[in-house]
Amino acid sequence: MKNTGILLALLFVALVGCKSESQLFNGKDLEGWQVYGTEQWYVEEGLLVAQSGPDAEYGYLATEENYKNFELELEFLQEADGNSGVFFRSDIEGTKISGWQVEVAPPDLHTGGVYESYGRGWLVKPEDSKEDVLNYGDWNKMKIRVEGDKVQTWLNGEEMINFSDEKIGDANGKIALQIHDGGGIKVFWRNIKIKNLK
Repeated sequence: MKNTGILLALLFVALVGCKSESQLFNGKDLEGWQVYGTEQWYVEEGLLVAQSGPDAEYGYLATEENYKNFELELEFLQEADGNSGVFFRSDIEGTKISGWQVEVAPPDLHTGGVYESYGRGWLVKPEDSKEDVLNYGDWNKMKIRVEGDKVQTWLNGEEMINFSDEKIGDANGKIALQIHDGGGIKVFWRNIKIKNLK
């Protein structure tokens, strides 16, 4: 009986360890992240700010670590054009990124959908009826769950997409926030936290 109790305790610790949650953004600086490109990434009043720079090119802020199976939660607020995204299982060289982007975009441009850069393009878009879930110009809460070959996204509590893809299932890589090219973009981020699933 005593051994059974010890085994249950160890199992509980193992399960908790597999699903431990941690903050990716500490609210003070860019520790744990790496900037790619010349666009602007900085912290202001506890918020992570993404802003177009003078070159008006693509820019990325990527985690130093890779994440394969995870549940990511974050909040964002778009100003100006607000065209951005959250990449997962991605690799970056300069400002060329390979991987998959959960779209963060102005109204009616498929926020919560998944796009494959330098590959197949749009893999899945939210239904048209879900385009008004975005609170443009206000704070939005996004959740992204990637496990094996399955990807799910939620925006403000509404499931936006749910699909499986073999190529995604085989991949591993960084999480990265994007600034789209073209200039005039500003996006605020906060409460970026991740839970490893396995």
